[in-house]
Amino acid sequence: MNEIAATHDLVLITLDTLRYDVAAELAEAGRTPNLTGRVGPWERRHTPGSFTLAAHQAFFAGFLPTPARPGKHPRRFALRFEGSETTSPETLALDAPDIVTGLRARGHHTICIGGVGFFNKQNPLGCVMPSLFDESHWSPELGVRDPRSTEHQVAIATRRLAEIPRERRVFLFVNVSALHQPNRMYLEGATEDSRASHAAALEYVDGAMGPLFDALEQRGPAFVIVCSDHGTAYGEDGYEGHRLAHPVVWDVPYGEFVVGLSGRR
Repeated sequence: MNEIAATHDLVLITLDTLRYDVAAELAEAGRTPNLTGRVGPWERRHTPGSFTLAAHQAFFAGFLPTPARPGKHPRRFALRFEGSETTSPETLALDAPDIVTGLRARGHHTICIGGVGFFNKQNPLGCVMPSLFDESHWSPELGVRDPRSTEHQVAIATRRLAEIPRERRVFLFVNVSALHQPNRMYLEGATEDSRASHAAALEYVDGAMGPLFDALEQRGPAFVIVCSDHGTAYGEDGYEGHRLAHPVVWDVPYGEFVVGLSGRR
């Protein structure tokens, strides 16, 4: 990651609330070609937090979802602190309180495109994570109630990527809100949220992501991480929602890939 960060844009896309089982099912059925065409089969990982705030605070401290198998797993990013057992020579270790600040100090222009309420800048709590970035974007059309939210988010991302000079490296963070409740609007005739409407929302998100991947390809090399921050329950064992300890909440999809190797040098 030290070598990659010196030459590549870095991108973190969190598919807020996406369940691993739904992501894997749709990938196997060929229903998410834009995402799985880049990521390949989703890797099952464990999230460090059962809801958006906790998970993203951990992500920005370098604790991305952990591989769902025993062992010490070296991290892509870390903040320097004594005693870390998952910082390896391949880890990008930053002398900073969070990876956003650390990447800015290394020359990356940092961009946040918010989605769910913890990024909406409408109250002090909603400003905490966006305030880490050089620039942050949020409006109701990017939030959970707009049925075209991902398209709007992608439009901002592609515009900003085109406006920033290629020689300036970028750290782009996008919190995709469409999968979060309410997602019934993505399933025709649905009157309540369900596992089926969650899957329909993922199909919508997949269809909207293509222009963003194309823009990253055109800009030049970018290292992209796509993952969920947590899952959510739709009645399993009597549970509804998240911020609770159930496998459908803790198991999340994770993938990473590089685009634009023929672009910027």
